[in-house]
Amino acid sequence: MLIRIPKRWEMPEREAAPESAWMNRREILKSAGLVGAGTLLGAEKDASASLYPAKRNPAYKLDRPITEEWAATGYNNFYEFHPTDKQAVKDLTGKFKPMPWSFEVKGLVNKPGSFDLDALLKKVTLEERLYRFRCVEAWSMAVPWTGFPMAELVKMVDPKPTARFMRFVTVYRPDEMPGIKMASWYKWPYYEGLRIDEAMNPLAMFVTGLYGKPLPIQNGAPFRAIVPWKYGYKSAKSIATIEFTAKQPGTFWNDSQPAEYGFYSNVNPDKPHPRWSQASEKVIPTMERRPTLPYNGYAEEVSSLYTGKEN
Repeated sequence: MLIRIPKRWEMPEREAAPESAWMNRREILKSAGLVGAGTLLGAEKDASASLYPAKRNPAYKLDRPITEEWAATGYNNFYEFHPTDKQAVKDLTGKFKPMPWSFEVKGLVNKPGSFDLDALLKKVTLEERLYRFRCVEAWSMAVPWTGFPMAELVKMVDPKPTARFMRFVTVYRPDEMPGIKMASWYKWPYYEGLRIDEAMNPLAMFVTGLYGKPLPIQNGAPFRAIVPWKYGYKSAKSIATIEFTAKQPGTFWNDSQPAEYGFYSNVNPDKPHPRWSQASEKVIPTMERRPTLPYNGYAEEVSSLYTGKEN
């Protein structure tokens, strides 16, 4: 008899919030006036809204209940809208136009070009996955992302043998993203990077939806990355450019504060941030403390990518 041993980060499906609960929450929150302008605007303008909700992939489970939607869409780090107030982000997204959307792929690929997001979504199969999300500031969530494996796009553009890294650049729209002017000292636009083998890992996703609907602006609409074993800032939001490079690209936070943020930024309870411990995390919205798991609980899937010396 074949006996499947559950991974330690899994929980029984019956313990996850039922689909009906989070599918109905939007209308409840809208009636109560608790849904921010960004949440509504992102859904209303997305021509691909009929793609949601996507089928949930049962292979991706959690060790905790799904974070309530109002919390996950109301507590956001998105410096382009507000550099300090996480709860203000959703209320400052009204001028941002998430659709139509296109992004450029360039660099060391055989098939560079501009990709229309709506057209791309007709070529891939969207699925929902339950993932842990861990911020470097030691707070965490557990959310249902909708997207497709990053590897699918990598294969479409056919990297050249010399390509080893991917660089992601967030859209730069200071007139629509007020945080850019609030924090003018930063080197905008935001930029991040991964090794290609990290991007090819099955866990790495490009995301276009959340809670069974198009991605809200404050969560990175309409097209973002999710790399669940790394701190959240590694998952670039509102991606406008993807560049394939031979050399390791610079990253926004590493260039700004190299003593505090490394290129790899894998979740590591044994490596404290210079200003706080990473040994535990606060679960949004209750602020319950939980021990931090190596690689955010995904060590079995990704630890082979590393030698243990990466930071």
